[in-house]
Amino acid sequence: MAGHSKWANIQHRKGRQDKLRSKLFSKLAKEITVAAKMGDPDPDKNPRLRLAVKEAKSQSVPKDVIERAIKKSQGGDAENYDEIRYEGYGPGGVAVIVETMTDNKNRTASTVRSTFTKCGGNLGETGSVGFMFDRKGQILYPAEAGDEDAVMEAAIDAGAEDCESSEDGHIITTGDTDLNDVSTALEKALGEAESTKLVWIPQTTTELDLEGMQKLMKLIDTLEDDDDVQRVTANFEASDEVMAQL
Repeated sequence: MAGHSKWANIQHRKGRQDKLRSKLFSKLAKEITVAAKMGDPDPDKNPRLRLAVKEAKSQSVPKDVIERAIKKSQGGDAENYDEIRYEGYGPGGVAVIVETMTDNKNRTASTVRSTFTKCGGNLGETGSVGFMFDRKGQILYPAEAGDEDAVMEAAIDAGAEDCESSEDGHIITTGDTDLNDVSTALEKALGEAESTKLVWIPQTTTELDLEGMQKLMKLIDTLEDDDDVQRVTANFEASDEVMAQL
């Protein structure tokens, strides 16, 4: 999600997710369980788990839900999930990356493929659009965290790659392997972030009009409504006017 309406796009996604809070909590808890099962159940010794817990807290996931998800990873009955990435094109030729965690590959593949087809898209092979994105860490801070110069200085000192500020807030970008260290340093300087996660940042974007955005959002909403889908990224760009109409 990029372009001059980047923040509007991000906020739109966040606002829509707020309406699906229970589903969002479930997906964040799944990420915590998988991260804890793959490594150490102690967030201080497991960078991936630390990031998962940090993102869950930023989305107001209750402490007991987080602790239960970690405890679940250590039980003998914990499900085994495969992480699978699907790539394809949505309406208007927009590149789409779908990240999933599933205990049934065939079910997930079938659902994702049919969703693309029904919503006017085409599912491609792995790697078919991934080269059009860069894997980065992204940290969001509210405008109240500080003025542009102060946040930029803190981001540079923490080892971030870039910082974009507007009246809506601050978007700090890091290398994918640096996200944990940078976010920890920024926490000490600016306090807790609104969001801390790994993202796919498009190298180029495709601008859509209102009709195109409506079709794309139907695809994204349908995908994200699937319990196996963790997150969806698309390289769309839309004007502030179009985002307001949505």
